[in-house]
Amino acid sequence: MTQLPFGREIQSRIYSAGVFGRTPSVPTHADSLERAGLKAMSPPARDYVQTGAGSGSTMDANRAAFDRHRIVPRMLRDVSRREQSISLLGRDFPSPLLTAPIGVAEMAHPDADLAVARGTKAAGVPMIISSQASVPMEQIAAELGDHPRWFQLYWSNQPSVVGSFVRRAEAIGAGAIVVTLDTTVLGWRTLDLDRAYLPFARGLGIAQYTSDPAFQDLVEQRVNGGPGKQPDGRPTPAAVRSLLSITKHYPGEFRENLRSPYPRAAVQTFLDVFSRTDLTWDDLATLREMTDLPILVKGVQSVEDARLALEAGVDGIIVSNHGGRQVDGAIASLDALEAIVPVVDRRVPLLFDSGIRCGADVYKALALGASAVCIGRPHVYGLAIAGADGVREVLEHFRAELDLMMATTGVTSIAEIDSSMLA
Repeated sequence: MTQLPFGREIQSRIYSAGVFGRTPSVPTHADSLERAGLKAMSPPARDYVQTGAGSGSTMDANRAAFDRHRIVPRMLRDVSRREQSISLLGRDFPSPLLTAPIGVAEMAHPDADLAVARGTKAAGVPMIISSQASVPMEQIAAELGDHPRWFQLYWSNQPSVVGSFVRRAEAIGAGAIVVTLDTTVLGWRTLDLDRAYLPFARGLGIAQYTSDPAFQDLVEQRVNGGPGKQPDGRPTPAAVRSLLSITKHYPGEFRENLRSPYPRAAVQTFLDVFSRTDLTWDDLATLREMTDLPILVKGVQSVEDARLALEAGVDGIIVSNHGGRQVDGAIASLDALEAIVPVVDRRVPLLFDSGIRCGADVYKALALGASAVCIGRPHVYGLAIAGADGVREVLEHFRAELDLMMATTGVTSIAEIDSSMLA
């Protein structure tokens, strides 16, 4: 029997299950997915995932930009055979989707990045491993097997940590280094601030660091240099809970960690070394000396920055405003993409994220010139709902909707999705 195209296959699977009274465990509608995902999280996790910078206007702008662009379907074209595959940085991928690097995945599900790895592998979507992962990159890579992975780098103010992260990324078979440019400091994230909650201060999301030899050298220096600053006053129940969280998330036995100065020293060290605020375009040359891997920069919104990135010799650009989490009142990522496309002029791959909620959004980003699209919050919602299966289902739904969008608009390949398909 002839195999159905991907979209029809997923669609038929859902409808066939419905005959027996089974509905999808992960909602297919973007709003329903978001509501179910957030409901499955704890209040601090819910706020961490959904908060934007300041008033949240950049998140609103991201959505409004998609709404301004409308698709013009074409009729009476042979769409019986459709192909989503693309070539990116010398490797073929089955679809134009990747997962965006999301930190502190353990807040959404206890299996954290390991579940994301299993889900992305099952869905055939490459994973971008986060610097703020809850699991060391080596364990994530072991879960991925031969499935493609990239590594996202937050540029620490300690060169030894940067170099060590890059060497480890090479050792786990990462296909590229993705340098996030827009988070040299954390944005004014109001829901987190109102809750006075920073997961990293409680030992969450710093597994790449606590598993890193260069970082551990810094922790050792802190411990041997004497005790760090201790909280003033009597310990509160909240302080005790934070201490237990820090102890639990540090490598080793819980009882030993409880007596050890190292867990608290590791958190203090991370908060000190996390980011480098004096980073400039010239520093990318230093990274180029460290590795032969392709280097992409993530967080570009300005046309002039796109030009500077090309002059710096990057191998790819990811147009992103961090899902609206960094700058309140910033330009919508999709508007930035539209302006940057002519400047890049296909000299390097141009990827996109921020505001993507469904397959139609992917279609529009591709039509405006994106080479591929990174899926952020939606795959976290799937993770919260059903772990690895939830991640897989969300990504399969994206791929299926994109396939059916291609069929209903009269295109048979990703290359055919261009600006002529938009009003």
